[in-house]
Amino acid sequence: MRAEDRVAEPAAAPARVGYGALLRTPGAWTFLAPALAARLPYAMLSLGIVLLIRDTNGSYGIAGTVAAVAAVAQALVGPQTGRLADRFGQAAVLVPSVLVHAVSVGALIALALGHAPVWTLFLAATPAGATVPQIGAMVRARWVAKVADRPAHLNTAFAFESVTDEFTFVIGPVLAGTIATTVAPAAALVVEAALTLFGGLAFAAQRRTAPARHLPEPGARRASALASPGVRLLAGAFLGVGSVFGGMQISVTATAEAAGQGELSGIVYGIFAGGSMLAGVLYGLVAWRRSAQQRMLGSYALLVLGCSTLWAMPNLTTLAVAGLVCGLAIAPTLITGYTLVETLVADGAKTEAFTWLTGAIGLGLAVGSTVAGQLIDADGPWTGFLVPLVGAGLGLVALVTLRRLLLAPGTRGRTVARSGGAVASLVGVSER
Repeated sequence: MRAEDRVAEPAAAPARVGYGALLRTPGAWTFLAPALAARLPYAMLSLGIVLLIRDTNGSYGIAGTVAAVAAVAQALVGPQTGRLADRFGQAAVLVPSVLVHAVSVGALIALALGHAPVWTLFLAATPAGATVPQIGAMVRARWVAKVADRPAHLNTAFAFESVTDEFTFVIGPVLAGTIATTVAPAAALVVEAALTLFGGLAFAAQRRTAPARHLPEPGARRASALASPGVRLLAGAFLGVGSVFGGMQISVTATAEAAGQGELSGIVYGIFAGGSMLAGVLYGLVAWRRSAQQRMLGSYALLVLGCSTLWAMPNLTTLAVAGLVCGLAIAPTLITGYTLVETLVADGAKTEAFTWLTGAIGLGLAVGSTVAGQLIDADGPWTGFLVPLVGAGLGLVALVTLRRLLLAPGTRGRTVARSGGAVASLVGVSER
C-alpha cells in the first residue's frame, strides 16, 4: 500500500512515552539544567522593560513600544542566529550573543534611569532584543538529534519543552514583577541580564550534546527554512499566539494598576501561563490518535474562544480565571506547531525553523504590546484585551484556509479524508 493512501486510514494509537523515560535519555540533564536558567529571562525581558519605562517615563504607550522594538529585533534577527547555529554550531553563536545582550540591557537601564530621550531607549532596546539567546530552539534541535529515530520520544520531548517554556512564563513575570515592586524596576532587568549571561555561557559549554553542524556543499546555496509554505503558515499562526502574550502582559499590568493592585500583575499573568503549563503536561501524556494538523486546528480554535472573554472581566479575580481558561489552549497549540514544523524542513534547517516560530511569537508580542499600549492610553485597560482576540482570530482564519500546507512534503498533494470533518467541528478535533 502506498504511503499516501495510508494517510487517510485511522492510525493505530502510537506508543506513549512518559516524561521519566524521556529524562533518562543519556546526556539530557547536561543541557536541560543550564537551558532553564538561560531561557527564564526570555519571559522577564518584555515585562521588565514595560515596568522600567512606565516608571521612568509614565506612558504605557512608550513602554509598550520600547518593549516592541526589542521583540521585533529578536523576531527578525533570531532566525538568522538559528541558521548560523545550524551551520557553525550553537556555542559559536551563543557566546557573543549573551555578552552583547548583557551590555545592551545595561545601557537601556542607564538611559531609562537618566531620563534620556525616547529615541535612545529604542537604540538600546534593538541590540538587547536582537541578542536574546534562542535557547528554546537550540534545546529542541538537541532533542531532535538525540531521539529523531523514536517519534514517540520526540513528541514527548516537544511537550516537555512547551511545559518548560510555560514554566518560565509562570515564574518569569512573577519574578520580574516582584523584584520591580519590592526592590526597583531596574533591578528586574539586572537579574534578567545576569541569568542570560551566565545561563547562556553554561549552556554553550555543553558541546557534547549539541547537534552536528550542517555545512553546505561548496558552491551550493542552502535555502532558508522560511522557503517552506508550511513554515510560513505556522509562523503566521504563531504571530497570533504572540499577540496574545503581548496584549495580555501590558493589559494585565494596566488593569492591576488601575485597581490599585499593581503588585498582583505578575501573579495574574502567571496564572494565565500556569493554565498553559498544566495543559502542556497533560498533552504530553496522551497518545494522540488524531493527526497533528487536526490537533492544531482544534487547539487554536479553543484559544480564540478563550480570548473572547478577557475584555469583559470586571475585576482581577475573574480576569485570573478567564486567563487560566485561555492559557489552557496555549501549550497544545505550541507543541503541535513545533511538531509540525519539524516534519516540514530538512535536518540542516531545523534550528532555524524552530527559531522562526519563536521569532514569530516575539514579533506578535511586539505588535500586541504596542497596539494594546496605545489602546490603553486612549480608552482604558479593557481595550487592550481586544488585541489577543483579534490576533488569534486572524491566525485561525489563516490556518483553516491554508491547512493543506501543514502536510509534510510528499503528502501535500492528496487530501486527508478526515481533515474536512475536523474543520467542520473544530472543538471536537481536540479529542483523542
